[in-house]
Amino acid sequence: MTDRKHSLTRRDFLRGGTGLTLATAAGLSALSSSSEGASTRSRSKVVLVRDRNALNEDGTPNAAVLPRMLDDAVTALMSDAATAPSGNGDPAAAWKKLIRPDDVVGIKTNVWRFLRTPLPLEAAIERRLIDAGVARDRIGIDDRGVRRNPLFRRATALVNIRPMRTHHWSGVGSLIKNYIMFHPEPPRWHEDSCANLAGLWDMPEIRGKTRLNILVMLTPLFHSKGPHNFQASYTWPYRGLLVGVDPVAVDATGLRILEAKRREFFGKDMPFPIPPKHIRVAQDRFGLGIADPARIDLEVIGWKDGLLIQPRARIGMGSRQGAVNTCVK
Repeated sequence: MTDRKHSLTRRDFLRGGTGLTLATAAGLSALSSSSEGASTRSRSKVVLVRDRNALNEDGTPNAAVLPRMLDDAVTALMSDAATAPSGNGDPAAAWKKLIRPDDVVGIKTNVWRFLRTPLPLEAAIERRLIDAGVARDRIGIDDRGVRRNPLFRRATALVNIRPMRTHHWSGVGSLIKNYIMFHPEPPRWHEDSCANLAGLWDMPEIRGKTRLNILVMLTPLFHSKGPHNFQASYTWPYRGLLVGVDPVAVDATGLRILEAKRREFFGKDMPFPIPPKHIRVAQDRFGLGIADPARIDLEVIGWKDGLLIQPRARIGMGSRQGAVNTCVK
């Protein structure tokens, strides 16, 4: 791929289409081939699921709880509150709205040694893809080897999953950034705080293929100092997952949680050393999704202690049992 990150515009994305347009907050089929960009939608839906038992006593991910959290989030994301007010749903049916049996699915994970995507979540995604009718040999999981992986080369669908953390070059390591390993020269995207990372999503290996985005918020890293820095004291047990078809909306919601944690920890507004501008640029310049909190409908499921973001109910929206339908303000 030639280096187009300075010339990509919103028009490029509206012409090419993006995977996040394939599913809507109303639970419409994710298999639409709409050529319109995500910015043509007025709102995006994000589901936050939390469970106080998501972590074991030693702080490791609870393999028995995470699959259930994923099921709850995907089912809520793909359901219409008006037709499923009880919150009950069939996870396999929800995944079938996202994935076809004839898809070849690449699960783009993240293996950063200090805070990697939990293996139980990778396994849970693979299990649900199989339940949706995808043969096991048509599913791949990879991070740094995606360019060389034959399955990713022929993938028709992608599931994008990574933990949220601060990042030396981009402010935060986000879902938008998680695709940087598809490019042959990742450092070329570091210019201007990685502002143009959304340009990655116009690469042929990615464009129009992403069906689901999962931002892992189990123990997010809210502060770091320098490249590849990790201090456990700058993580906390949030015990959550953020899920959506719009990566910008999911990232923007995760960013707000990190910002709130930084205020709580430092006792004042504490800007990131590197501004995570790529999330707003993804909306404003590339039309990849919605970053404006007032246009993100956040549904919160499960444990509410220490939520850190204060939602307000949207007038006219039904509420699910045990959940809160909200518009993040």
